[in-house]
Amino acid sequence: MSSDDTRDAILAAAERLFAERGVFAVSNRQVSEWAGQRNSSAVGYHFGTKEDLVLAIVEKHAGPIEERRIRVLAEVEESTDLRDWVSCLVIPYTEHLAAIGVSSSYARFSAQAMADPVLRGLIYETALESPALRTTLDGLRRCVGDLPESVRTTRSDMARQLIVHMSAERERHDPSGWTDFGSDLVDAIVGLWSAPVSR
Repeated sequence: MSSDDTRDAILAAAERLFAERGVFAVSNRQVSEWAGQRNSSAVGYHFGTKEDLVLAIVEKHAGPIEERRIRVLAEVEESTDLRDWVSCLVIPYTEHLAAIGVSSSYARFSAQAMADPVLRGLIYETALESPALRTTLDGLRRCVGDLPESVRTTRSDMARQLIVHMSAERERHDPSGWTDFGSDLVDAIVGLWSAPVSR
């Protein structure tokens, strides 16, 4: 097995195990065994720390999501419609999950990783390296700029929770129909951002 094949096998095993059991409940030895490696230190050799392995999984998926987001952005350009910018945020992710198919564990992995404060910070840093994501977030902010800052912060957190955890639930119980799910998720998040402020 080549070094690239070994890395791919480790990434696939880690993603599945982290999704099903939690990132810190899984040892490097378990990942190595699931990846078919006799050497229990294969994970450390190829990836370094657990955090490095998590980021490698994120980066593996970031490229395809970025390509889809660039395509959606080209259709939106200078839109002032909130739905367009929410779609730019959601649809590239759900399309990527659909492209993986029923074998996907990435949504559940993401939910597990985002539950840890340290990993969440690392993932945010990595995600914000994406020019397309930064453009999307800027467009979204322009649409909701009249909301008080504290409300924007809270609703942004709520939207992120919906994307991450509802995608994980969908993947866990019915890993099909991502197109309809993406549309439903966009509807829900547009509604969240558009809701009146009562305080």
